[in-house]
Amino acid sequence: MNQVFHKIMSLSLAFVVLFSTMSFTLNMHYCGDTLVETAIFNKAKGCGMEMEKPSTEGCSITKKNCCDDKQLAIEGQDELQLQVDKISFEQQVFIASFVYAYVNLFEGLDNNVSSYEEYKPPLVVRQIYKIDETYLI
Repeated sequence: MNQVFHKIMSLSLAFVVLFSTMSFTLNMHYCGDTLVETAIFNKAKGCGMEMEKPSTEGCSITKKNCCDDKQLAIEGQDELQLQVDKISFEQQVFIASFVYAYVNLFEGLDNNVSSYEEYKPPLVVRQIYKIDETYLI
């Protein structure tokens, strides 16, 4: 039970670190006031109603495009300490004591100590289960 809880907590903390440092963009395509498509990590394809540019340069007939693209960028945390050589003396003492305590935590678990190995089982004088038998007639 304890190992299962430990694995679940370590996995959840790994996901917290992963998602707090990850950056991504959310692209949204609106056609008028209606959200048509959303896309994560790539550009939204659109609804197919985008205005094309006129084929001639002299043509000045332009109409406002009804489609609109919006992009939401979510920045992750980038204030991580990547260099280990700049740790203080208190942090060094904590790391050394933690490693020492963790290594000594599992020191005596390999030996299976049984106090029954030194004692011999008692000799059977009578078969007690046959003496106490009762029969229903």
